[in-house]
Amino acid sequence: MARILIAEDEESLRRFVSRALQMDGHDVDEATDGAEGLDQLRQDRSYDLLLSDIRMPVMDGIELAHTAAAEFPELKILLMTGYAEQRERADALSSVIVDVVAKPFTLPDIRGAVAEALTV
Repeated sequence: MARILIAEDEESLRRFVSRALQMDGHDVDEATDGAEGLDQLRQDRSYDLLLSDIRMPVMDGIELAHTAAAEFPELKILLMTGYAEQRERADALSSVIVDVVAKPFTLPDIRGAVAEALTV
């Protein structure tokens, strides 16, 4: 299974996704914003996937994705958003991200997106 870092400022959603992915056998760490997520990536370079919300305080998911892709080119990046305008901003990242998952999503949706991202 994979090592996954979830960067999401909404605690209930972060925990929900984390538990679901752990139940699938993944090793999951959590970050409350993009800056914390970047710190964790820099401390432990063994992540297979970054699953990040786009809209977060301190550092948003777009900036996190740009920086993570530059520093960790092998890292797969999957973004999440509930805002159409944020999804449009992510289109410019198509060369460094696997996909953008629209919120709200179901448990099968996020599990499927993660599974697909890990096979790319």
